[in-house]
Amino acid sequence: MIRPIYLYGAEVLRKKAAEVNLADKEAIASLVQDLKDTLVTADGCGLAAPQIGVSQRVVIVDGDVVADTYDYLKDFRRTLINPEILEESEEQTTYSEGCLSIPGVYCDIVRPKTIKVRYYNEDLEQVTEVFDNFASRMVQHELSHLDGDLFTDHAAPIRKKMLSSKLQNISKGKVHPHYNTKLR
Repeated sequence: MIRPIYLYGAEVLRKKAAEVNLADKEAIASLVQDLKDTLVTADGCGLAAPQIGVSQRVVIVDGDVVADTYDYLKDFRRTLINPEILEESEEQTTYSEGCLSIPGVYCDIVRPKTIKVRYYNEDLEQVTEVFDNFASRMVQHELSHLDGDLFTDHAAPIRKKMLSSKLQNISKGKVHPHYNTKLR
């Protein structure tokens, strides 16, 4: 089912998401399918459960959307349930990030180049995987949502100040993305 994406200012985006009960396989499968359906409609490369109003530790990433730029991400799709970052590289990279919950806003964000993550996949098998380059970026961006952080929280102070009026307008619903959204 396609769900509305919650916009900047919604409380659910600022809460630390709860661990998923792995015994509830039906609810997990339904949530993962809703995330996939919503992501396809919105044309994004990642989505976290809080962005559709569900405060649980589930994210999906889909590299196909950016495969024209990052060819190594063709067919790169992951579902991460109850993910935990085990290691981060000291090497950092900077990319201009955007977010479906903050439409039309982009800014350079510095994050570790490589991360090692332990998570459960869609089949509820535990996986430990190393993500590098833009795959790492997508995963880190989505995992931040699970802790109530948005990419703009990681922007340089001067950039945050420059974005404040745009963010305020988004929180008032003064934005019209091509996908269904919700304020509260």
